[in-house]
Amino acid sequence: MNDIILPKAVENFIAATNAHDANALSAVFGDGATVRDDGTTFAGEIEIRKWIQEHLINPKIVITPISFAGDRLVASGDGEFPGGPLSFAFVFGIKDDQVTDLAIDPV
Repeated sequence: MNDIILPKAVENFIAATNAHDANALSAVFGDGATVRDDGTTFAGEIEIRKWIQEHLINPKIVITPISFAGDRLVASGDGEFPGGPLSFAFVFGIKDDQVTDLAIDPV
């Protein structure tokens, strides 16, 4: 991925998103995980699965990493949504190669 070294959980998140694989994407998140996106917090497996389907799978999002530092991935996101591609910051909390929390904001 453009010589950017990513934690395994982030690599898995990007690969599952770009493959439009809802099950693989859901498996990236650990028990009790949260996602903050579009001003809303999604908590737990049911809410995160719904977020995955509505925000990543249905619009066929493809993530292209630009940079990674600390816990923050800056990436281009493109798909079937108005105004794309757009740049986003993904801030990951990770434990045991699983995402525990994720915050997504435009940059």
